[in-house]
Amino acid sequence: MFEQQQYTNFQANAASGMLVDDECKLKCLELKARRNCRFIILKREEKLLSLPDNQCRYVVYDFDFTTDENCQKSKIFFIAYKMVYASSKDRFKRELDGIQVELQATDPSEISIDIVKSHAI
Repeated sequence: MFEQQQYTNFQANAASGMLVDDECKLKCLELKARRNCRFIILKREEKLLSLPDNQCRYVVYDFDFTTDENCQKSKIFFIAYKMVYASSKDRFKRELDGIQVELQATDPSEISIDIVKSHAI
């Protein structure tokens, strides 16, 4: 489904729920400006580097697609996977510049290419 990926971390903060590391913001800006990777998975731990069944991840995904009118387009998605950190998601997302579409998924089938494209159009 995805071509390239980069992993980066965010940290919990007792006062605000989530502290978005400057590296996270920089990676998201690079994805938007330079298109140097297709997506970034944001996580709290370094143990797992995928979309595991039992852990939350935030994904910033640069999705290229062709419209029904045969126009090439691109949209940047924010995908909340497993919503363990639901109370902090909005604050976290606001700090990432360029998000155009938000999806929530509890299972990889909920972020298939067909589903992503249906939200992009």
